[in-house]
Order: sequence, then structure tokens, then C-alpha cells
Amino acid sequence: MTAPALPGRLKRRAEFLRVASKGRKVPVHGLVLQALPRDDDAPARLGFTVTKKVGNAVVRNRTRRRLKEAARLLLREAPVAGVDLVLVGRDGTRKRKFAVLMDDLKRALEKAGVSRAG
Repeated sequence: MTAPALPGRLKRRAEFLRVASKGRKVPVHGLVLQALPRDDDAPARLGFTVTKKVGNAVVRNRTRRRLKEAARLLLREAPVAGVDLVLVGRDGTRKRKFAVLMDDLKRALEKAGVSRAG
């Protein structure tokens, strides 16, 4: 049985660069959130990135999977709309307890002023 899918994804480099250049950046301990409002009420689109500074491919993929799961659980409880979000993994992302990582993401969303849908 597969887990429910995440909302729409950002996949192209140009989409990540647009969010990074024009969006709001919110650094918290476990991650950096970049948020760029859109002019629609469609569900949020998400992108995930982890730089090579964090570690080798195995470490980066584990870090990315933790971010994806935290976002999936949090946005299932309280979906957001009309925004593109990029979650940037940090070295501490994989070391933080998962509940603390979820709190980091929740705090980052609130700081970024991301509106809740529904």
C-alpha cells in the first residue's frame, strides 16, 4: 500500500530559481523554507532540495525523504493553497527528531505567512 501523494511538485530548475529569487526565505533550525505566492487558489506546489554540503547521495536522499514525509503529514492536516514552497534540507535536518522537524516546518510556514486552505 502506497502513501498518499504529496500536492503538486516543482520539478524544473527554473521553478526552483524563481521561488529562490522572488520568494520569501524563512530559515529555521532544521530547514529553510522558501515561499512564493501565486495568483490562484490551487493547492501548494512543493519542491525539495539538499545541497552536496550535507553529505553523499545516501545522506542527501535520507534528508530529502524526511522533509517529504514531514511536509506530507503537515499539509494533510492543514492544506495550503496559492503558493509554491521549496524546502531546503540542512545538515541538521537528518539529525533532528522527527517531531521537532515537523515543528520546525510548522513554524516556518507561519513565519512565511502561508495561508491555510479550508
